[in-house]
Amino acid sequence: MSNVKNAAQQAEAEHLLQVYAQWSFEPVSAKGVHIQCKEGQLLDLYGGHAVAALGYSHPTLIKALEHQANTLFFQSNAVALDVRAEAARKLADFAPETMNHVFLVNSGAEANENALRIAIKHTNRGKVVAIEHGFHGRTAAAGACTWGAKDNWYAFPNTPFAVDFLPRDQVSAIDSYIDKDTAAVILEPIQGIAGAYDLSTDFVQGIAERCKAVGALLIVDEVQTGIGRCGSAFAIELYDVTPDIITTAKALGGGFPVGAVIVAEHLKDAVHNGDLGTTFGGGPLACAMISAVLDVINEENLIANVLEQTAFLRANLPVGPVVGIQGKGFLTGLICDRPAKEVAAELMKSNILVGSSSDPKVVRLLPPLTLQREHIQQLLDALADIK
Repeated sequence: MSNVKNAAQQAEAEHLLQVYAQWSFEPVSAKGVHIQCKEGQLLDLYGGHAVAALGYSHPTLIKALEHQANTLFFQSNAVALDVRAEAARKLADFAPETMNHVFLVNSGAEANENALRIAIKHTNRGKVVAIEHGFHGRTAAAGACTWGAKDNWYAFPNTPFAVDFLPRDQVSAIDSYIDKDTAAVILEPIQGIAGAYDLSTDFVQGIAERCKAVGALLIVDEVQTGIGRCGSAFAIELYDVTPDIITTAKALGGGFPVGAVIVAEHLKDAVHNGDLGTTFGGGPLACAMISAVLDVINEENLIANVLEQTAFLRANLPVGPVVGIQGKGFLTGLICDRPAKEVAAELMKSNILVGSSSDPKVVRLLPPLTLQREHIQQLLDALADIK
């Protein structure tokens, strides 16, 4: 990151609160898996925080957005809409079996807020268990479940409920943390910001079994891992676990703000008229994008593409500064033999954009699901050139 502000950064600084660390390049346009900048073209292996599931300017998304904007730009949830019903149906079909009911919102944090609300209302309990190193958002309830938030940025004087943080992958600690006072356990199957760290199967399955034993709900945060990114519709399916609630966002709209809470059949009557609400969630434009994204993933066999390209990447590692790999599918952490920021800076010199993580040795990859072998080879060649 450069300390010298470019023209766009200087313009933003006039009126926008300066709360983001930003790259120094200036995007002008984007198409496919590339971003065209004033300085040249970048191969985007970061996907705007895992949002650009179909890359940029995908014709199906553009057509769907244009058609819906010209048909019905907005109506609230005070009226039923066919486009909303279609999006909910397609998302329920995409989700694990028995998870058939959807509440549409605007973001991942909002999805997690509502999932936690449902769990506490349903169980009438006041404690939530989260996992060390997990991230669930910056709002009140979601932030309370985010590891390190209280010490770094949480700012609220109190959390809305008690939160215990279960040590990551410590199966022996599960029973002592999850008890009959626990409303829910919330976890990311692969912890994104923590460096694409995939939780162990024994750990996730142990949590699921304990939740059933004590009547707690299992909330799986798939905001970053979901919608095909990890080589299955949702990452939790790789663990042979069906949770009570899945939250998702980011890739779900392909770049349009949207989020969703997906609940299992037994929770369909857990909330009633007025219990949840949102002005913009489930708007016509967002719903059109949900349907289009899911259609493209299915029609273009993008989950199979994720598996194929990931296998190629893993078969050619380690290379250069990369000494190990973690994560699943296109949520991949490259474990480096030096600070990840140094590797990212070297890759930027080769016109490749990658992400960082809270682990200083891990470079994070979150590319579009449309990534091809030639793009992975470009990454491998650039890594091999780093001395």
